[in-house]
Amino acid sequence: MSATLIVRHPVSDYAVWRPVYDEVGALRDQHGCTSERVLRLPADGNDVVAIHDFPTVEQAEAFAADPALKAAMARAGVAGAPRIEIFASA
Repeated sequence: MSATLIVRHPVSDYAVWRPVYDEVGALRDQHGCTSERVLRLPADGNDVVAIHDFPTVEQAEAFAADPALKAAMARAGVAGAPRIEIFASA
């Protein structure tokens, strides 16, 4: 059963956040991420949604729980607690 992980959070500065997000591509790959998208709220470009697809729910959960992800979020300037949700294919 495949899974989609959706993360929404405000960032201090998208121009600072984006390069760190791109650097974390190797970590996403380690956890089996098969596709990704980044969306921004039109009225506030620092309100970000990242969508990631994984082969399994377990892989999505492992990525979300990885301490390296949390460290990257802090380094990138995530401003506030991220909202992380995982959806399984029906």
